[in-house]
Amino acid sequence: MTLNDALTDVNAKARGALPPEIFEVLEADRRRATGTKFAEAGDKIEDFTLPGADGTSVSLSHLVADGPAVLVFYRGQWCPYCNLTLRTYQQELLPELTARNVTLAAISPQKPDGPLADLEFPVLSDVGSTVARGLGLSYPVSAPVREAMQALGTDLEQVNGTWELVHPAVVVVDQDRGLRFVDVHPDFVTRTEPAEILKSL
Repeated sequence: MTLNDALTDVNAKARGALPPEIFEVLEADRRRATGTKFAEAGDKIEDFTLPGADGTSVSLSHLVADGPAVLVFYRGQWCPYCNLTLRTYQQELLPELTARNVTLAAISPQKPDGPLADLEFPVLSDVGSTVARGLGLSYPVSAPVREAMQALGTDLEQVNGTWELVHPAVVVVDQDRGLRFVDVHPDFVTRTEPAEILKSL
């Protein structure tokens, strides 16, 4: 089963578990057109320093000190699609990256709240979405989605400090901070397959 097959299964279970009116709001949101210009391969990314979930700050220059870095932008720990993706990357991608001297790191707009259980790569907090905004990934949450998330018990004002989210994305950064690969998913139920990331390297 591919990662996206597994994510489709999660979404099917959500359809059965959530109130229909809430599920339809979320479905409409994942299928909206963005019209946003995202960063592209060949662009440069500014150096940054972000706090880790464990409180330790990590810079981009540190992540690319010995080779390229794979940066995974995700919505937050509250997102089941994100959690499945990160754990799939740990299982299927991290060993391959380690063998190639490539660093893996995950970045979300969520406040530092302790490391995700069992993850063996840095989990960084881009509070205010400064890094994500520079790549065109950040966007304000619409009023209907805000109401739906609050009804489900997720208050991004408390979790992130603002009602702002990021489009899930994978970015491969070379040692000169050039972007080798950029894959953005405005449809948050889909993600970059591990094989695609390895191919970019």
